[in-house]
Amino acid sequence: MIPSGFDLTGRTALIAGASSGLGEGFARLLAAAGARVVLGARRVELVEGIAAGLRGAGYQALGVSLDITSESSVIAAFDRGEQEYGTVDTVIANAGVGSGGRSTELTYEDLRRTVDTNLIGTYLVAREAARRMIDGGSRESETGRILFIGSIAALQNHTGDASYAASKAGIAHLTRQFAKEWARQGINVNLIHPGWIETPINAGFSASERGLQDIAALPRKRLQEPSSLDDMVLFLCSDRSRQITGAVFTLDDGQSL
Repeated sequence: MIPSGFDLTGRTALIAGASSGLGEGFARLLAAAGARVVLGARRVELVEGIAAGLRGAGYQALGVSLDITSESSVIAAFDRGEQEYGTVDTVIANAGVGSGGRSTELTYEDLRRTVDTNLIGTYLVAREAARRMIDGGSRESETGRILFIGSIAALQNHTGDASYAASKAGIAHLTRQFAKEWARQGINVNLIHPGWIETPINAGFSASERGLQDIAALPRKRLQEPSSLDDMVLFLCSDRSRQITGAVFTLDDGQSL
């Protein structure tokens, strides 16, 4: 059920990394709240299937190919969304990857892939979103919404995730940088740092002996539920967040305490 006051009818939202996990959930959430949703991912067959299911349920949804490490792919995804639904005024930059391992052993290729996707790719998505929003009149309407999905890894120091954590910490700075730069253009830029949530990407680790030990060491001895992000996501994408920009929200069920 969508909380009262979070109606997104009339909005067009593009979700990067929408082929599974959190991104797919965000797309379904925003569609249920009334938004026209553009689901983007490299696995285009998956987002096309999800979008078809949403359309079958009566929602407006479109699946597009999106590789956020490619500037041309980012531009093409926004072009396709605009052709179908008009200016994209809401963006959730969720796509990301991680490469685990000790910093002395991480390969250059793994490091490059993590930074190119999580930091540079997020930059490219936000930049293209801002260009389209400004051209679409966001300065006057104040309807531009860009939401980054970070991680509590950016706040912690753990052996084995230096490149991932650094890339997510970089996104936190981009949040404040972009928020200030685009404040007078009617674009709000905010960030959510989720805790550890089981998704198809990390399900194997969560069920492993090491994963179970890590979960048992958390303050509440549990992984966070994906739905725990829903209310804040809807709020930050809605008109009710008009005076919130440059904010970083940690929603982690106390995992970083």
